[in-house]
Amino acid sequence: MKKRATLRAAKVVGGFGLLVAGIAMLALPGPGWIAIFAGLTLLATEFDWARRLLDRLKRAAGRFYRRGAK
Repeated sequence: MKKRATLRAAKVVGGFGLLVAGIAMLALPGPGWIAIFAGLTLLATEFDWARRLLDRLKRAAGRFYRRGAK
């Protein structure tokens, strides 16, 4: 039981850390969107709101890619 709680805490802390770093990297040099997607992917394993937001970002990225690929 303790191992499961530790793993969950690591996912949550890591996910929020990547999310905050990604948001900062949108203004600073670095792969901001990649860090945001990675953070949301970790958080989506634990939270429904993160899963919904990740799905929404995936759809938006797909539309952006298709529009640019024409």
